[in-house]
Amino acid sequence: MAKSTTPKASAAGRAREALAWLERKGTKKNRDGMARYAIVAPKAFGVSVADIRLLGKKLGRDHELAAALWETGWYEARMLTAFVDEPDRVTPAQMDRWARDFDNWAICDALCFHLFDRTPHAWRKIEQWSGKREEFVKRAAFALLASVALHDKDAPDAPFLRSLRFIEKAATDERNFVKKGVSWALRSVGRRNHGLNAAAVEVSKRLSESTESAPRWVGKDALRELTSQAVRRRLKPSR
Repeated sequence: MAKSTTPKASAAGRAREALAWLERKGTKKNRDGMARYAIVAPKAFGVSVADIRLLGKKLGRDHELAAALWETGWYEARMLTAFVDEPDRVTPAQMDRWARDFDNWAICDALCFHLFDRTPHAWRKIEQWSGKREEFVKRAAFALLASVALHDKDAPDAPFLRSLRFIEKAATDERNFVKKGVSWALRSVGRRNHGLNAAAVEVSKRLSESTESAPRWVGKDALRELTSQAVRRRLKPSR
């Protein structure tokens, strides 16, 4: 029988080769390190992010390969998709599907920071996911918002100002990974420029005065950074 040369077979073969490479690079020390940072993954080799990024550069961008890697369920293979998938070929349905598979903060943040924020669907998913119940889907909304705030230097202020209501609503969530994501987003929005800083500080002050512990923590955590001299010196008044 002739060997198949279809894209799907090719992607599956490359995924197997990538898994073999990752398995060789895995160490118990790295797996123990994951545990110390509360990265819980049922299938992990224990490969450093530096090595994963190195492999991503070697493999290049390949949408079909990314899909095959994700389906393996291995932590490192899924982390690798952040550096392999093609942002312009990522669909909203794929983003939803993968977000439902998030089982730790590291995968969630890596996909948002290195892939999802480069798609044209980012703002839609920020709004949709901010109201979800699943812990890491909800965190993804705010990890994605923080990523867009950090990376999209030309975006107008309007969508960031609208996002503050998602932040304020989600700040009541007591779950550790959610509230840390909410704070990250609030701080990232408030670091963009003088006007957004003022708006984010206003929200932070309101949250810090809450009688509930989660919003109070988010507000105080954000205020420390947004009102710091380092941030104030860096920001220039908007014209």
